[in-house]
Amino acid sequence: MSTPIPSHTYDDDHQDHDSDLDLDLNELDPQSTPRPSSRRQTSYDFGGRIPLRNLRFGGRRRPRDEDAEDLEALVGEDEDEAARKRESAASSLGYGEGGDDAPLLAAGRNNRTADQFARNAYDGSKVQRRRGRIWRYIPFVGGHRSTSIALPSSTTDSGEPEDDHDPSANRTISVGQKQASRFPPNAVSHAKYTSYSFLPRTLFNEFKFFFNMYFLLVALSQILPVLRIGYLSTYVAPLAFVISITLGKEAWDDISRRRRDNEANSEAYQVLKFGEADGGGAGRDGSKKRKIKTLSSKKRGKRRKLDDVEERLVGGVEGQGVEGTDAPTSSVVEITKPSKDLKVGDVLVLNKDQRVPADVIVLKSFSTETTSTFGESSSDTTLVDMGDNATAADTKLQQEAASGKQLDNDTTSSDPSGGGEAFIRTDQLDGETDWKLRLASPLAQTLPASEYVRLKVTAGKPDRRVNEFVGTIELLPNTSRSQLYNPPPAQPPHIQLPHSDPSHSSQSSPLTIDNTAWANTVLASNTTVHAVVIYTGPQTRAALSTSASRSKVGLLEHEINSLTKILCVLTAALSCILVALEGFNPDAYSKAADGQGDSEGRKRWYVAVMRFLILFSTIVPVSLRVNLDMGKSVYAWFIHRDPGIPGTVVRTSTIPEDLGRIEYLLSDKTGTLTRNEMELRKVHVGTVSYGGEAMEEVTSYIKQAFAATDVGLFTPNSSSASNAFGGTTMTRTRREIGVRVRDLVLALALCHNVTPTIEEDETGEPITAYQASSPDEIAIVQWTEHVGLRLAHRDRKSVTLHFTTDERVVVRVEILHVFPFTSDSKRMGIVVRFFTDINQTRHEEGEIVFFQKGADTVMSSIVAANDWLDEETANMAREGLRTLVIGRKNLSRQQYSAFAAAYAEASLSLNGRDVAMARVVKQHLERDVELLGVTGVEDKLQPHVKPSLELLRNAGVKIWMLTGDKVETARCVAVSSKLVSRGQYIHTIANLKRKEAALDALSLLHSQPNAALLIDGQSLQIYLQHHRETFITLAVRLPAVIACRCSPTQKADVAHLIRAFTRKRIACIGDGGNDVSMIQAADVGVGIVGKEGKQASLAADFSITSFSHLTKLLVWHGRNSYKRSAKLAQFVIHRGLIISVCQTVFSVASHFEPVALYRDWLLVGYATIYTMMPVFSLVLDRDVDEGLANLYPELYKELTLGKSLSYRTFFVWVGISIYQGLIIQGGSELLVPSYTSPTTSTDPDALTHSLGFKRMVAVSYTVLVVNELIMVAAEITTWHPIMIFSILGTALIYFGSLPFLGEYFDLGFVVSLGFWWRFAAISAASLVPVWGGKVIRRTVKPPSYRKVRGV
Repeated sequence: MSTPIPSHTYDDDHQDHDSDLDLDLNELDPQSTPRPSSRRQTSYDFGGRIPLRNLRFGGRRRPRDEDAEDLEALVGEDEDEAARKRESAASSLGYGEGGDDAPLLAAGRNNRTADQFARNAYDGSKVQRRRGRIWRYIPFVGGHRSTSIALPSSTTDSGEPEDDHDPSANRTISVGQKQASRFPPNAVSHAKYTSYSFLPRTLFNEFKFFFNMYFLLVALSQILPVLRIGYLSTYVAPLAFVISITLGKEAWDDISRRRRDNEANSEAYQVLKFGEADGGGAGRDGSKKRKIKTLSSKKRGKRRKLDDVEERLVGGVEGQGVEGTDAPTSSVVEITKPSKDLKVGDVLVLNKDQRVPADVIVLKSFSTETTSTFGESSSDTTLVDMGDNATAADTKLQQEAASGKQLDNDTTSSDPSGGGEAFIRTDQLDGETDWKLRLASPLAQTLPASEYVRLKVTAGKPDRRVNEFVGTIELLPNTSRSQLYNPPPAQPPHIQLPHSDPSHSSQSSPLTIDNTAWANTVLASNTTVHAVVIYTGPQTRAALSTSASRSKVGLLEHEINSLTKILCVLTAALSCILVALEGFNPDAYSKAADGQGDSEGRKRWYVAVMRFLILFSTIVPVSLRVNLDMGKSVYAWFIHRDPGIPGTVVRTSTIPEDLGRIEYLLSDKTGTLTRNEMELRKVHVGTVSYGGEAMEEVTSYIKQAFAATDVGLFTPNSSSASNAFGGTTMTRTRREIGVRVRDLVLALALCHNVTPTIEEDETGEPITAYQASSPDEIAIVQWTEHVGLRLAHRDRKSVTLHFTTDERVVVRVEILHVFPFTSDSKRMGIVVRFFTDINQTRHEEGEIVFFQKGADTVMSSIVAANDWLDEETANMAREGLRTLVIGRKNLSRQQYSAFAAAYAEASLSLNGRDVAMARVVKQHLERDVELLGVTGVEDKLQPHVKPSLELLRNAGVKIWMLTGDKVETARCVAVSSKLVSRGQYIHTIANLKRKEAALDALSLLHSQPNAALLIDGQSLQIYLQHHRETFITLAVRLPAVIACRCSPTQKADVAHLIRAFTRKRIACIGDGGNDVSMIQAADVGVGIVGKEGKQASLAADFSITSFSHLTKLLVWHGRNSYKRSAKLAQFVIHRGLIISVCQTVFSVASHFEPVALYRDWLLVGYATIYTMMPVFSLVLDRDVDEGLANLYPELYKELTLGKSLSYRTFFVWVGISIYQGLIIQGGSELLVPSYTSPTTSTDPDALTHSLGFKRMVAVSYTVLVVNELIMVAAEITTWHPIMIFSILGTALIYFGSLPFLGEYFDLGFVVSLGFWWRFAAISAASLVPVWGGKVIRRTVKPPSYRKVRGV
């Protein structure tokens, strides 16, 4: 018997069954507005009856639009029909006989004159006509309020409001119009700098380091003549070069970010543009045809439709069946806009799998597959469906949404958008894999697109809470200027102004989170959605949950800055010691005051100290930053060009060394560790388990079971079902197994909330796709299709299944009740009645069956007693599969009637309704349920995730998984990915609500240091607020931590907390917009280019295409970058320190005079062409190859100790530098004693021009250069051709330049034998002891890389 994975769950409140998915919304008090009567009277009283024939406009009548004729031809009107309609229109408008008999105005009526009416009618016809408009309108309500609509002019987009909107105030948005206030642009920006802040911020970041500030002061000191030593450019040029290199890299990185941002901001979206409606005059048949054209093609697979609705003349009297209808408010055309140009109030047209670019309110959702059409045309000018025939919103769902109730996602119908419904994926926003149901506003769902301008949306201030929203939407009355009237012949009505009708009013409806779609979510359902933008750019939920970009500085930079301070202290101490040895001369003050010469002025002790500081400034080498920055560029180039990690991009090239110092890795789950693709991997029916290739046996059972239903439909107790396996040669055991398999597959094919839709594949062939709130559900239905039962149709009333072999309908059921899955109940159920005939619409005598599936923790107490459930679910859990237990219960008519009556009574309860309904289900249905089987669904992992996580753990990296998904999902992925090892104890803390109980929940971990912690976001927030230090102290010691239900802000807070507490380097990796804050809070942010967008990769320091690439990025490139930079930094310090020691020895020998030993070109050349190439070639060195680095990840673990660059190694190099400097300069002065020959000049600088000084400098400088070249060769572990070339080439360059150094050397002495034996003797004394010490140390205590290499 297998044992389950040990796990403990701490639940602070076992009686609290609040769902993790519940929306915590403030209850709205909807503004109740009575539904408009279908027989309302809209009259416009201008006096008596006006014969419209008398309202003459003469020659000012608008000429016929030729394009309108073309569009009418699309509808299919022929000339005869057009003539007939013109005749009908003329008759209806009073152009027939007796049309002039009525008086023009009735007596006593002075509300409006005929001239005013005629002027208004003409003004409406004067508006500029646009081609391709469809006039549409709807019957509207009356009331107490009237508001005019300010339509946009033709220059809507040219002007901007003057005032910015206050972000702390509520906003009122006029849909499709220019807003009264200015809102921020909808542009995504991951840039760190602006054109104004670039120089100040980068210069501050550079000079906040003591290292650069020190050289800036040294360079500025050369402005003073008394402190000047050599040329000013000798000190200014290197610093300027260093700063230029750094600023150039920062500018290039930021330009690259802006370029990538521009790609995201240029993504095209379809937007509805509203203009003035065509007014005045009717068409030939008394109507004006209005069409909506598109300026861009729709997605492939979407049918284009011609939507042509004729406009009726306004008229009718109450009681005569003619309803008054207003003229259309605006005309609509579909245009294309880039994402960055979207504005608040724009109406977007979104299609399946399209990313939402801003925070929007869903106005309308309709299916392009089922919307009826009035005509079809093969012309290229076929018009695009605007959803004007969309089905009205479902009343039940709208009431649930308005009351803040969690939606059940059981909203499938024959038309998936039939109730204004759409599904969105939010994994890029909150990390949750389940699809979310979103509803269109009931006011806008049936509203024609031309009437959107009558909508006003009121929304709250921008907020980062992604699960909360409160707002209202208002539909204003139609006050169009062109109102035509067709009086019936029986009774002439009176026309009144709309203001005189108290029933002509606006309508309001509440908006909740169920009416929204936030930026970075994706439309998942096969629908077209019209949505209005309410928040843009930095005010979206995604942006507010994201922290601002910051300039990151590597740990190596801080360590070198600390070492620089030590070197500066040594320099100051050395300068003061040399001045003190000479003795302070107080008489110098008086001599300087008396105007003594400059030579005396230099004797002032503080001036001497400053000159010594400048002379010894090479101790802190300015070239160190040049070498390190160029090394970073080389490392970035290596990463870019590595064929093993294609597509990897280095976005921040200043921190590659930190890749080798990572101790904590914070990872997202969805899209990072997993693909968010579910697959049913295993089923168990009690006596046998099926998985992998064994699934073919399941298929054969289904074929045998449903091939027998040639007549009629399948029912569980039908004769065909009983004899399905009876006529075969199967054994009794196999027949029983076949029945159990059939029943299990049938239950899985019926018990779900999946809706099938028809889509087109890449070749244009129709295929069946599924949509549901959970990818697990889709995986199960896809599996049932694979084994033989395909879900062909589902609506709110029925489910139809096809047999895939011959596409025959084999099962059809009526849905009686659905009990949706919640995180509290952890199960879902459905009551169905089987049809026996495919043509039946209702079958009272059909078999009634209750199917249920759910988590094993709750189903084990519901299903009948058995001896295998616990063991099999534990086995699947160990494999990381999500287990579902499936059960069935047959109900008699009496049982169902009793349940239905009790359930209906419970649903009417005013208090505790949900509890009462659940109690009825438990009492009547959830007893003695027959156990059918268990399924195991796998969330597919990213490629090579398991070995990658194992390698990282062996490398000493502690891994935390932070996800917005559910507790059960996080646990399964942690097990399947081997983040939690087999048999490892999992301590779970969930639903913690009281801070007093928080410490008790952690107590078990003190005795379980190797346990893994699983904690939800609610509990984590309590620890972050009240017990930060206690929690983090314990958590950082655990090998693995899994935090679920985390918000983006919580992810960032955890990253900040680990950094602040441990002072260690942490890396964060993710693929979604919800991971951006975490990535930016980390020392090293890694983004994965995800399926749904590039938000994470754009904001990250390093962008990769797969999680498995992270191991090579850290273990190979990170390790090499850190070790190379550490060796390079110490060698550059050694190169500067050794020349400073030589200067010190010379100053002591020259009676403490602050005179330069190496001046001008010798100083510059030493730091550049004479040593730079060989020293810089150390960036190509490597101690092990890639195979050994992956085979022995413990080599990476050593780097976290910081032994490659530490105070110990630093002082070892200081000791080597002092020894070699003493030998080189001391030996040169001893072997060339003539440099101290007396001179008659009192100027100390005269010493530097003496022949003996030049000979001594020639020996000293040559030994110094060659010493550095040989020291580089001694430090190399693995030779590279470039290294050989750089060392030999530099040696040739130096010796080739000797003839040009006559100003500094005695060239005659250089070619003599005396020069060369002195050079050889001093070089040997300098190098042999150092090299011998290295050999002895490697032999006595070999480093780890030599052990694994076997050398």
